[in-house]
Amino acid sequence: IFPFPLNHTPSPKSPRRLSISGIFRSSSSAAPSPSIKIFSRTRRGPSQPIFTPERPQSGPSPERSEPTTRSPSLSTPPDTGQRLSLSSSSSKLLCFLAAAEPESDIYLRFMKSHKCYDIVPTSSKLVVFDTALQVKKAFFALVANGVRAAPLWDTEKQSFVGMLTITDFIIILHRYYKSPMVQIYELEEHKLETWREVYLQATFKPLVNISPDASLFEAVYTLIKNKIHRLPVIDPVTGNALYILTHKRILKFLQLFMREMPKPAFMKQSLGELGIGTYRDIAFIHPHTPIIKALNIFVERRVSALPVVDETGKVVDIYSKFDVINLAAEKTYNNLDITVTQALKHRSQYFEGVVKCHKMETLETTVERIVKAEVHRLVVVDERSNIEGIISLSDILQALVLSPADVRKEETVTE
Repeated sequence: IFPFPLNHTPSPKSPRRLSISGIFRSSSSAAPSPSIKIFSRTRRGPSQPIFTPERPQSGPSPERSEPTTRSPSLSTPPDTGQRLSLSSSSSKLLCFLAAAEPESDIYLRFMKSHKCYDIVPTSSKLVVFDTALQVKKAFFALVANGVRAAPLWDTEKQSFVGMLTITDFIIILHRYYKSPMVQIYELEEHKLETWREVYLQATFKPLVNISPDASLFEAVYTLIKNKIHRLPVIDPVTGNALYILTHKRILKFLQLFMREMPKPAFMKQSLGELGIGTYRDIAFIHPHTPIIKALNIFVERRVSALPVVDETGKVVDIYSKFDVINLAAEKTYNNLDITVTQALKHRSQYFEGVVKCHKMETLETTVERIVKAEVHRLVVVDERSNIEGIISLSDILQALVLSPADVRKEETVTE
């Protein structure tokens, strides 16, 4: 999603044609804001735009052709839902990895031997916001496109300057709900640039990104070290955004190749033996917990999801940060005293569900389950379904990739 001012038409930064799949439209009959556009990019080969802009556009093109100087990819990962067949070069690489060194760090060596570009889908949609976009429209666009975050493009600086995430929305609600100084409905009329500078200054962070030529090991390390969930892949030469890497995408890529590699002994060990996950001072809520209290816990405890536990201690649901975006969709963020149960009635039909596991299950089983379910976390329960802990995607990647490299995890990834 690219917003460009109508009165600002500098020459494009890149001569490449923009490939645009459509424009986000609000429910009103008014013409769409020039600040919102949706682009699709194709990894190989030119693509024709479905929508042709009436005037020249400035800013980075999400479409990118592979430079001739780039070394050949060792593998070609599938898009989500596609089956993967190993190329001969990938098979030879896996055989080399298996024979070269002990199997305990084979996943580490696999990630170091693959680049971020290898994981970029053949075709994908990229959502980008200009900092001149209105806050309200930005969050509505997140809802409409089913995404949890979007890179922010500054037209004046001609560069990406940050990410807009649901965490930003939560921080604003947490800080200004029922505030005598600022009304929530006033905040939503601001532009993103004003919002970030004035209201999010305490939490403002420079954009963390990675080159397509960087290794997947570097990507995992960057995600966990910076305690973020999304890592934009930006070409350092053209400034084009290619894709947004996530823990989920990286783990799925690794898991697709696991059956072709020797299995490390620790994959047969239990979660309890390996000490993977968080088992102390677990943050949770009850069905009758007010939404504002849940938001406070998100901010204060720096967690991304809260198991919903009944009076007996049994896990009955889960309330994640992504569920909070429904408050924007339903325009119900002026009444945050409703209970979690009431709020979850508006949950999207694509709810991923509460996926559970047991402490005595093996790491291999856990990886297969979390990848197959396409969730961001597993709730560890006992035989009575009482909560015992939480295992996140970052916990698993830490165990598979960083721990063999003796890179310790300082804190839980929370953004």
